[in-house]
Amino acid sequence: MRRRSWLILATVVVATVVVATAGAAALVMSGIGSTLPPRVALPQRIIAQVPLPGDGSRFDYASSDDQRGLLFIAHLGASEVIEVDLATHQVLRTIANLAQVHGVLVVPALHRVYATATGTNEVVGLDEDTGQVVTRSPTGDYPDGLAYDPRRNTVWTTNETGGTETVIDATTGAPRGTVDLGGEVGNVAYDPTGDRMWVAVQGRGDLAELDPTTLAVTRRAPLPGCDHPHGLALDPAKRLGFLACDANATLLTVDLATGQTIGSDLVGPQPDVLAYDPGAHRLHVAAESGWVSLLELHDRRLSVVGSDHLADGAHVVAVDELTHHSFYPLPAGADGHPALLEAEPLS
Repeated sequence: MRRRSWLILATVVVATVVVATAGAAALVMSGIGSTLPPRVALPQRIIAQVPLPGDGSRFDYASSDDQRGLLFIAHLGASEVIEVDLATHQVLRTIANLAQVHGVLVVPALHRVYATATGTNEVVGLDEDTGQVVTRSPTGDYPDGLAYDPRRNTVWTTNETGGTETVIDATTGAPRGTVDLGGEVGNVAYDPTGDRMWVAVQGRGDLAELDPTTLAVTRRAPLPGCDHPHGLALDPAKRLGFLACDANATLLTVDLATGQTIGSDLVGPQPDVLAYDPGAHRLHVAAESGWVSLLELHDRRLSVVGSDHLADGAHVVAVDELTHHSFYPLPAGADGHPALLEAEPLS
């Protein structure tokens, strides 16, 4: 599986950040080149490169506490979460012993950070202020993405190979229930406008709508033209969902009210993590191939405003919705060591 490839890649340290032309050439040689989208210069500028601790093994998700200016990064290969102060560009702490950590989600209202320890099939709750472990909750097989439901104070975890969602109490870590999605699952997101949970079910090729109170699947939206939907982001106010189809480099836009697919865009090969900035109406798509695609929303339709190879390993992105800056943790920066790239929009 794509997301288990870190087991091999963890032993490899990439020597440098690959420039766009070299990256594109490598993709062509690997056979992916036929799916490359047109190259459009990214409308952003790299303004900082923050050294990160540890080796050049795989990073996974990242999550930002915008008010406090803190970024939490899952360093999967090192089994730790890295906390970065975005104002000072300093690493504040590393939180170790989180086996094969994949997902990470900060919930500022609770001063909690949640991480999926895939190696032990757990969701681990951390104190945001101290980094101490406060809860450990068992999950299904291969926990990955996370979402928070503030109305019920619950955390949802996608168990990718288990094909389920684990629901826990955000404060105590106590189990609230399990939902069987009938196939391998991708990411999960909470829709505060419709008061629904949405899950990309990659094993069935659909988008599932769930009632967060009864934990019942209330609807399944088919995703025509989408091979292996994994990444998921929402614009609740516009009633839209965005799905990254990692096997055919496609980004779908789905009307959450009707379940109909209303848009399709070509993005970088093997799209993985999505980050949506609602204030800027801009969607960031980071791909396993190292390509980043930026799309802007106008009249409920996305259009590509930038798409290019940023760096090898740039498959993770997080966005600060206050500054509109985006962040990309890399296994190797300009000096060959792990680094966090910070980019600001050009417009």
